[in-house]
Amino acid sequence: MSGPLTPKSHPSSDTASDVIRWAAFCCVLVPVVLVWYGISPAAAISAGLGLTTVTTACRALLRHSEREAARLKAEESDPPRGAHDEAWTGARRGGCHTGGNTPVD
Repeated sequence: MSGPLTPKSHPSSDTASDVIRWAAFCCVLVPVVLVWYGISPAAAISAGLGLTTVTTACRALLRHSEREAARLKAEESDPPRGAHDEAWTGARRGGCHTGGNTPVD
């Protein structure tokens, strides 16, 4: 070996979608294997439906965590604003003044 070992670069893929695809494949494969090994078709379908339910719940949680991570990343990239900036947005920047505390001649 003449150079350092470097991992092959793979194009960036959506790993969440990959996980969901494999889970869906398993939801179909498991009942087929169960029937192949002699389990009743009703029990195999029931197992497949249970796996599908779990996969759907996991998909929802995974997508929710991805959205939250994206939201947090977007918030981190925004410039920080102090409490003073938020409280006085648009205030004291010119415009009409009523002159509330000015003495009247």
